[in-house]
Amino acid sequence: MIILFTIAMIIVFFKMMILGIKACWGISKFFFCLLLLPIMLIGLAIAGLFVVAFPILAIIGLVVVVKRVAA
Repeated sequence: MIILFTIAMIIVFFKMMILGIKACWGISKFFFCLLLLPIMLIGLAIAGLFVVAFPILAIIGLVVVVKRVAA
């Protein structure tokens, strides 16, 4: 009976760990896309690095357009 309980606890532990990793990945994508990326682009523009900011903005815009057309 103890062996069955131990096996069940290990399975539950791994399922909870996988759920936590998925949730963390979703939060990280949200943080990067909505907060960090615009701040980084504004910082590049303020610093005078338009040569770097414009290609990044163009690539992001192209990806968004392709995703909307594909969906």
